[in-house]
Amino acid sequence: MRKKVGHLLYVEQPERQYYRWQSFGPTDRQTENLWVDLSTLHKSQVRIHGILSNAHRQAARVALSFDFPFYGHYLRQITVATGGFIFTGEITHRMLTATQYIAPLMANFDPSFSKNSTVKFSDNGNLFVVQWDKVRLKDRENEGAFLFQAALHKNGTIVFNYRDIPVPVEKMNSTEHPVKVGLSDAFMEFLPSSQISDARRRTIYEYHRVQIDTTKILSGSAFEFTPLPTCLQHTSCDICITSNLTTGCGWCNTLQRCSDGIDRHRQEWFDYKCHEEVRNILHVYIQTGPPNHKGITENTTIIAGVVAAMVLLVALTILAVYYINKHPTVAPPFYLMQRRTNNYWPSMKFRNQGCHSSYAEVELGGHEKEGFIEAEQCC
Repeated sequence: MRKKVGHLLYVEQPERQYYRWQSFGPTDRQTENLWVDLSTLHKSQVRIHGILSNAHRQAARVALSFDFPFYGHYLRQITVATGGFIFTGEITHRMLTATQYIAPLMANFDPSFSKNSTVKFSDNGNLFVVQWDKVRLKDRENEGAFLFQAALHKNGTIVFNYRDIPVPVEKMNSTEHPVKVGLSDAFMEFLPSSQISDARRRTIYEYHRVQIDTTKILSGSAFEFTPLPTCLQHTSCDICITSNLTTGCGWCNTLQRCSDGIDRHRQEWFDYKCHEEVRNILHVYIQTGPPNHKGITENTTIIAGVVAAMVLLVALTILAVYYINKHPTVAPPFYLMQRRTNNYWPSMKFRNQGCHSSYAEVELGGHEKEGFIEAEQCC
């Protein structure tokens, strides 16, 4: 089922599971085990971000010391926001920040209210923790200070820990700032704007969202998200197609990638016609089965066929070169494919961008630059 909101399209896929999660209450023993007590670490292991700790609606890029798997994609850089969430995308476009996040408690927090309000980091090579420490809601500072954290484990596990929650999430106002808790990921796809035009319309698809029961967010509670296997983890054609850990996977020889076509690389998957390649490979598997299931004789036949094809290809190449040398005025019948080298999506313009104030992304040197935009779409 698809829900259209402006240029944002949410694709409901209840049959696809990316994470398994469970909650722990204040009386559960596991809650205390999940909490990462930064106060017990050496000062050199904990960093208080000076800018985020003294600002409102700011965000800063943070480099991780390890590759963190998120929806099957490995992240080495994230963006931490004062508003109680982590942006996991590569670019900072307002609609993508609405759909690519790790949000223990996204809300209108203002760490600049007090010197005791800080945003802390810790990274030991296997675990990255960001803690919003004694932060208060903007214009509701007298209602109390919040203390919570998000812990990213090297194996992909994500933990939300809540130590002090003075205001129930249901009573937080989302008018000035969105209130969200959970995980989300999205991809951007280019679609023809019309059949008679060459222009292409860019649409953002939020292909999965993990939402939790916010009534369970209490002081002393925790949530643990365990990643499930994805197609992207398979590194060979046979495993991609035959693995019992995943379903709906297809192998693209051109990109040397296993995918179901629903991930951040979807545009590239279609640009290189991987969806057509997958159909052909599946057809071969349906007709003959995977090589390792048919015995030595069939393997030998397949190898012989591959060798014969290579010999034929070499022969055709030699003939083509001979023909070109004999007919130098004739253009060679070869076409080169130029691979796209720009890793960032083009910027997008949207109407009604004044529904929420924007975030400003900051650098370590203290210089501010516009770019990280408030994580909510306008209707």
